[in-house]
Amino acid sequence: MPDRPDLPLNALRSFEVAARQGSFTRAAIELRVSQAAVSHQIGRLEDSLGVRLFHRTHGGLTLTDVGAILFPVMERGLDEIARTLDLTVSGQAVEVLNLGVVTSFATGWLIPRLNRFTDTHPRINLRLSTHNNRVEIAREGLDAAIRFGSGQWPGLEAHHLFVAPMAPLSAPQIPLKSPGDLRRQVLLRSYRSDEWPAWFSAVGEDCPPLTGPVLDSSVGLADLAENGFGVALLPLPVFARQLEAGRLVQPFAATVTLGSYWLTIPKDRRMTPGARAFLEWIRGITV
Repeated sequence: MPDRPDLPLNALRSFEVAARQGSFTRAAIELRVSQAAVSHQIGRLEDSLGVRLFHRTHGGLTLTDVGAILFPVMERGLDEIARTLDLTVSGQAVEVLNLGVVTSFATGWLIPRLNRFTDTHPRINLRLSTHNNRVEIAREGLDAAIRFGSGQWPGLEAHHLFVAPMAPLSAPQIPLKSPGDLRRQVLLRSYRSDEWPAWFSAVGEDCPPLTGPVLDSSVGLADLAENGFGVALLPLPVFARQLEAGRLVQPFAATVTLGSYWLTIPKDRRMTPGARAFLEWIRGITV
């Protein structure tokens, strides 16, 4: 076993939070201390190591080469300590899984099935937080995140869950008999500008000018469509309940697939046992 010098544990913890947050101010908020206290701890650590760990810039903090080597080691170590404490504090073997989930997937697909997971995995304490498909796993203290897209995200390892074909959905009272009828409707849009053009191309039509409102949430688009404010292009698997209840209808059979749902983790991390169990559980469900 290697010798352990007088480890400056508080300073190392301050370094990990500051590196993750990219700011002494945000680190101070997370640690519930003053910004001066964080700066002092970082200065103490840098003095003891004889190196600089951060470049201080007007835009915030960036890691030096040495800091970039130290950060993932500290992050993994503190994560392992936290998980071990979660297992031991109650005297029972319970793993906490902190999972970020894109909002539409959480509300439309996961939450209605969540009891199945908790029933079959009682030793995993699943803690969910939602996002709009933009999430920083490390900075937000997550173990993994579910998002929609191509599966190609820099620095992330993506594990495929299922494809999500998209189709126009509307309120039942909207008169739609052919794709051309959509030209007289408000076409609700997400921030992904290629979706409507791809669907119109799939049905052999030119895409009309897109002037409808832009939302960053499929849930918001579905709410507008359900209330008759326009037609939304939505992933069918996560809005099945609204379709079954008749609150939304799918006037055309044609779909377009522009992405899938993925479970993502940083490439420099190992997947936790809880995340692995969650991944296998989803893959075992027929969508």
